[in-house]
Amino acid sequence: MNEKHGQKGSITRRSFLNRLWAFLGIITVAEVAVLATRFFKPRKPVVDATAADAVITAGPVDNFEPGTVSAFVRGKFYLARLEDGGFLAMSRSCTHLSCTVPWVAKENRFICPCHSSEFAITGEVINPPAPRALDLYKVTIENDVLKVDTSQLERRSSFEASQVVYVKDA
Repeated sequence: MNEKHGQKGSITRRSFLNRLWAFLGIITVAEVAVLATRFFKPRKPVVDATAADAVITAGPVDNFEPGTVSAFVRGKFYLARLEDGGFLAMSRSCTHLSCTVPWVAKENRFICPCHSSEFAITGEVINPPAPRALDLYKVTIENDVLKVDTSQLERRSSFEASQVVYVKDA
């Protein structure tokens, strides 16, 4: 019945188990390789907003006092009205490690709870380790109503006056 007794082509229990363990070992190595590849491969940003949901109506311009910041949880952004009347819509994610950065009105700045990065009302880095300013969303003003397009995040290295959106005189 086995090779010891002279029958060729039959397989012993030991050789069967060796082949089975080798097969299971190969499967395990393949699974570990797939998991390691997925772990180290950067994730693509997921846009959970459809085209219809991408533009968020923030409200009339008069609802926002100069020097204030309003949080929009649905859009995951802050709308800042600067002292000069201009508007910026900034991401709520820190540019260091993507922690949610709250606005601290007492100190008039954004302060990251993870590593204490601080940002001005314009999103400019005041205190590192954040490497760059908060990212922006496009702001438009139509008939004195603010709209923020959350479909595309604009990555920026620093604050520039050209990024501020103002109400146009009619």
